[in-house]
Amino acid sequence: MSHVVTDACVRCRYTDCVAVCPVDCFRALPDMLLIDPDACIDCGLCVDECPVHAIFHEDDLPAALEPWVAFNQRHAPAAPPLTDKCSPHPEAAAHRELSGKMHLVTLPG
Repeated sequence: MSHVVTDACVRCRYTDCVAVCPVDCFRALPDMLLIDPDACIDCGLCVDECPVHAIFHEDDLPAALEPWVAFNQRHAPAAPPLTDKCSPHPEAAAHRELSGKMHLVTLPG
């Protein structure tokens, strides 16, 4: 089991979670963060740090957000690691309260 980044992160990409991760399991897409399930040690430090509540443990994931498990598994290994806190997405303020944003994710390549 692992922690999962969900649609609340899309076009927000706050990186408070990255700053507390002891194993550098976060990966960066242009619009959001992902968690590499092979690197995550399930410490849970990231959950409370996320200002938009985008991170869940797989066991606590609401049913509507279950597609994000496969999304993280599929795309995190190819995304570059992010180990330092950086500026949020430029559209963060406008997208912070929106849900159902998977269609807004920009995948590399």
